[in-house]
Formats: sequence, C-alpha cells, structure tokens
Amino acid sequence: MTAAWLRVDLLRRWRSLLVLALLVAFAAAAVLTAVAGARRGDSAADRLDAVTLPATVEVRPEDPAFDWNAVRDLPGVEAVALAAPTTWAIDGPGAGGEAFESPADGELLRSVERAVVLDGRLPDPARPDEAVVTPSFVDQHGLGVGDTVTLRLPAAGAVETRIVGVIRSPLLSDSPQQPGRLLPSAGLFAAHPEDFAGPGGVELSGLVRLAPGWTEQAFLTDLAAATGRSDIIVWPHAASMAYVRRIAGIESAALLAFAGAAGLAAVALVGQALARYAAATAADLRVVAALGLTPAQAHRTAAAAPGLAAAAGALLGVVAAGIASRWFPYGFAAYVEPDPGADLDLVVLGSGLVLIPALAVAGALLTARRVWSDAAGAGRAGPARRPGAASRRSAVVALASRYGLPVPVVVGARYALESSRGPAAVPVRPALAGAAVGVLGILAAATFSAAVSDATTNPARYGQVHDLEAPLGVDGAETVPAGDVLAAAAADPDVVAVNDSRVAVAIAAGESVAVFSLDSVAGRFDPVVLEGRLPERGGEIALAPYTAEALGAGPGDRIELAGTRDRRELMVTGLTFLPESEENYYAVGAWVTAAGYDDLFTGYGVRVAHLVLRAGADPVAVADRLSGVLPAAGDGGAAVRQRLERDSSPELLQLQRLPLFLAGFLGVLAVGAVGHALASAVHRRRHDFAVLRAVGMTRPQCRGVVLTQSSVVAVAGLLIGLPLGVALGRTVWRYVADATMVHYVPPDVTLLLLLAVPVTVLVANLLAVWPSQRAVAPRVGPVLRAE
Repeated sequence: MTAAWLRVDLLRRWRSLLVLALLVAFAAAAVLTAVAGARRGDSAADRLDAVTLPATVEVRPEDPAFDWNAVRDLPGVEAVALAAPTTWAIDGPGAGGEAFESPADGELLRSVERAVVLDGRLPDPARPDEAVVTPSFVDQHGLGVGDTVTLRLPAAGAVETRIVGVIRSPLLSDSPQQPGRLLPSAGLFAAHPEDFAGPGGVELSGLVRLAPGWTEQAFLTDLAAATGRSDIIVWPHAASMAYVRRIAGIESAALLAFAGAAGLAAVALVGQALARYAAATAADLRVVAALGLTPAQAHRTAAAAPGLAAAAGALLGVVAAGIASRWFPYGFAAYVEPDPGADLDLVVLGSGLVLIPALAVAGALLTARRVWSDAAGAGRAGPARRPGAASRRSAVVALASRYGLPVPVVVGARYALESSRGPAAVPVRPALAGAAVGVLGILAAATFSAAVSDATTNPARYGQVHDLEAPLGVDGAETVPAGDVLAAAAADPDVVAVNDSRVAVAIAAGESVAVFSLDSVAGRFDPVVLEGRLPERGGEIALAPYTAEALGAGPGDRIELAGTRDRRELMVTGLTFLPESEENYYAVGAWVTAAGYDDLFTGYGVRVAHLVLRAGADPVAVADRLSGVLPAAGDGGAAVRQRLERDSSPELLQLQRLPLFLAGFLGVLAVGAVGHALASAVHRRRHDFAVLRAVGMTRPQCRGVVLTQSSVVAVAGLLIGLPLGVALGRTVWRYVADATMVHYVPPDVTLLLLLAVPVTVLVANLLAVWPSQRAVAPRVGPVLRAE
C-alpha cells in the first residue's frame, strides 16, 4: 500500500516534494557546513603544531657578543635557530618597507618552525637570492612561486630575490589585517652581514624549541643561571599559539551557535512544511480507511514521501557542505590551517545523511498519528465538538474581554495567545517563540557589535591611556636630560599627567616579567585597572592579565621577583594594562611604585615619559611644540612622538561578524514563524472570519484582527527578548573581552532599545498586510456553505 501510494504521490505532487527537498538541502547545507567548519577551526592550531616543529620561546639578549652555545647546552633544549633583524623595501606591486628578521643559520624552517609548504619548496640556505612568503604576501603583492622581488637593503642596495615557496608555520602564520611576510634564506645574511649589524654588531635573537614536557619556567631558570643575567627578554611563542587557540575556540563556538540557529530555523520552517505535507496525506488516507487501511499503515504511508524528500535533500546538503568546506575554517583558524582547501568531515556529513531523514520521518509519523487520532476523536464526539477550540484560556484575552476592548482586539489577541488543536489550530507557540528568539538574537548581536565597535575605536580599552611618549634613556644611560624633559612636559598647558616609566626585566616563577615604574611627576597617571587596584607601596605589584595568567597569580596573592638589585616578595594588588612599545604588549608585564622599582633594580633597560593630554588637545601639535622646546640630545633632539598605534582589534572584528550572521538567521526564523502563524490563522479560521462578517464585522475590523494578532506577538517577543537579549549580549561580550584581554565596559544600548520597539512592531505589521487582505477576500456565503 505504501509503495503504491508513494508512486501516485510522486506523479501527483512532485513539484511540492521537489520544493521540500530543496528546502531540506538548504537547511542541511547550512547546519552541516557550520558544524564541520567549527570542528575544523577548533583543531587547526593543534594540527599545525603536529606537522611542524614550533618554537617554544624566543630569546633576545640584545648583545652581539652573546654566547649561543650556552643556550644550546641547556637541558631540555632540542634546537636553536638564529635570526638577525634588518629592514627591507620592495619594488613593484604593493611596494613598501617593513622590519623583519632573516634566518642567520640553516635551522629556521627545518629543525625549528619546520614549515608546511603550501606551494613550491623551501629556500636553499646557501642561496642568497631565494625566499619564501606567506599566503597573505601573495594576496597583497600579487607575487607567488617563480616571481622575482627586488629587496632594497640599507647597505647592499637592490638584491634580486626569487620566491620559491609559500609556507605556513605557527610563528610564520599570517594574521587578519596584517601584512604578509617574506622570509629570505640564510644565505642573505651570510652574503650581506653589514645590513644586519647595529652600532655594536649583529644582535641575534634565538628561536628555541624545547623538548616535550619541558616548561618555559624551567628554561628561564636555567638560562639565568647559565648566563648570569636575569634581564634577558624572552618571548613565549607557545603562549601566543595558546591565544590563537583561544580565539579559534570562540569562533568555533559562534559557528556552532550559528548551526543551532540554522537548525531551529529548519525545524520551525522546513519542519512545518514537512508536517503540513504529512498531515494532508493523512487526511486523504482517511478515505482509504474504509477499504481496510490500518492506522499503522496510514502513518507509514503519510511519512513515506516527506522521508524521501528529506533523504534527497540531505544528500544534496551533504554535497553542498563538502563543496563549501574549501572556504573553511573561518577567521583566525584559517591563518593556521595546515591543509587549506576542501575537507570532508565524514563524521559530521555521515551523521547528517542519517539523522536528517530520520528526524523528518519521525516528525511526519507524529504528525500523521495526531491528525488520524484527531479525526477519529472528532467522529466519536459528533458535530457538537468544534475542531480548533482553544485548549487554554489566556489571561490577557480574559482581561481584554472583561474591560470591553473592541472585538477585533479581543479576537486578534486570542489568535496570538491561545493555542488549540485540530484543523483550525493556529501555531501560537512557534510564533511566540520565534518572535522572542528573533528579538533576543538580534538585540544580543547588536549589543555585542556595539561593544566591539567601542573597543576597536577606543585605545583605552587596550590600556593605552597616554597620548604621547618621550624616550629618556636606554640601558641605564640617559639619552636626554630626563629631568629637563619631564619638567618641560609637565609645564605644557595641554599635558595633564606625566609618568616617568622606567622598565626592566625581572624573573618570577621562571617567567620573564617587564616591570614598569608607576611614578607620576605631574598630575595622576591612571593605567586601566581590570580588577583590584594599583600598587601604592614598595611591597606591592599590579600584574598585566597575561602575566598573571602565566604566573597563576591574582589579587591578594604574593609572588617573588628577582631583579638586578635584589629579590623581593610582593603582594599582587590588581590586574592592569601596560603602555605598548616595540618591546612589549599591553597585556604583558607589571606595575610597581618608584620605591618598589628601586628595591628591585639598578638602572633600567628603557626609560620613557608617558604623557596624557587634556580632552580635545591635538597630539600632533603638542608633540611638535614640545619637541621644539625640549633640551637637545646630540643631533636629533629629544623627540616627542605619538603612542604606538598597534592594531589589536583584528580578532574582535573577526568575531563581530559571526553574531551578525547568527542574528540574521534568528531574524529569518522570527519572520518565518510569525508570518506562518498569521497566514495559518487566516486560512484555518476562515470559518470564524465568515461568521464575524455575517454578524456585522466590517472589512477594516477583520484586518484589525490580523494586525492585532501580529502586534501582540511582536509585543510578547519584545517583553521576553529585550531584557534577555541585552543581558546575553553583555554576557558574551564579557566572555570575549576576558578571552581577548580587553577592558570590559558595558556597551550603551539606549539607542538600540529605543529603535527595537517600533521596528519590531512595524515588521510584524508588515507581515500582517497580506494575510489581512486574504481575511476579507473570500465571500461569506460560499465559506459558510462549505463548512
């Protein structure tokens, strides 16, 4: 029986089944692509580490005479690759200059940072004219394998270099909105050593790969013991990859949320279409019941065609998801994906191929069973039972009736809030849930987007509260008369605060910590405090969040620091940000008082005056004015410059997009659910409308019923979605701010709230325009005679 009916159904309603299959395919492709992309992105960094030999730390002694054998001989050190700094410029497309480090031996790209070759090959270490580039370099400059680029070095001048490969490794990965990288062979350093030498010689840095299980803390302790120095700068590259993993994890979670929203939209929209098809088939099969068709046979027959359409749609969705995988992973994870291109996640695609038809068949069986049982119950109850009667009276409708509100308002509120069963049932709960989820998702995404926009345009969110800086000294020696510079800056009418920042490196629990002195010589210099407070006495310290995380310390804990003068135990008073420079990031380091600094160190590595200007002051004008009056230092004078504008926002801009996509899907869900409820109410309650028309309700009043229904659904969605949406948006922003080390400030959503109410009601009423026209279109007599 099932096979025979299915053949008839395919011939009779193949267009409807084709539409159902395409709807399932679209929903399946969206869900499966997002889930597979999330899994791929979440594992990208780990898979890159597994096929490379990533550097654990970078050692920067800033000493041309440094003995690198002392590092190579340390326990736990498996390999050391040396690099030399210089600057270069290129001719041709995308010409420009950039600082970079060139391999100084043959270890880089082989025993350390063994790169994944995406195209071409690695450079020959003996050839000075070969180089490799990262994918972003190819995109930005239009130069790839086989092309020649002219490098212009400070002393050697033009050097023709041929690109032999496109590579990727943990350290040599691109970042969003950052320039691509070119890495020459070690032969360039061997051929032109003069281009890598500073005033005292070549200051090499060393990329160190530690043995598995060997900690950075143990390495730093051994390094200090072997060299007799505690001020060596050590950059933790392994920790940088941990940050990339954290961002990729957030992106993967957002993709999973997107998949969940797409799944909800599929259940609400595609699921309803499949259910309506199964219900119509079950109703048709009632005629065949007189020939001996059992309820179980009817249920299976009603579910056969929707199941077949779902299976075909699932297969198409799997194919589409496989094709779309070439554009994943998304965001930060794309820059560390070791095997870009198409990738078939057999677990996700296979599960979708099985689960989607199974869910469709299960839903069709339930729908057919309900329709069959409702029809049987209606037959037993006789004509006194009216299908579609409300199963529960709404308190809102009861109040509307009690206070004598107009009939269109009462009827519209009943259609919006009172659920029922039977042929005249209106999908009340899906409409209310869709409206609430839509408002919630859009408000949450808008709140999060507003927070990201604020963070990416406000340097204070990254702790950069100063506007100008004036270098005062290096390696313990003043490059300008520091006292005169500080006094001149403090006397400027546009300067409201000046901090004398001395910076030196200390060791705490095996971690290298850049320690800044908090020493306001004018006004009050107030770094951004994330938690707790700034240090006020010599025995106190405030840590940057990354340093606190690395040390496992927080406000109230005590840590021991070893400086160049003494070893001291300090109490952590808070978490704070630091001024950025070429040598440090805002989330790394610590603040101590001037007295605390003197207890720990003799001299300094760097000394800088950080200047805060009054609101509205022009930083360029103030910098020019101060540079003209400050004491001279050699030929160049005491330069006052604007703060370092390092772009710390690419990861936030990447994360900002996914919630907007999610909001779009939830908006589609809301529009579909509300629009379907309005259309269903007009179609299934046409008898009610005909009766109301017959007893005197006018056409405008009939339209008012539908408009009231849509407005009530919109208001219900607003009552639920507005507070939850803002709360969810702020909660997600707090999580992202903590993960990306941004100062959390609740975004101002006043304008969003003011716009949300009229926009939501307007959209709901626009959805009601067409159903309200249909409500008054049929003639009363034919409808009543048909009933």
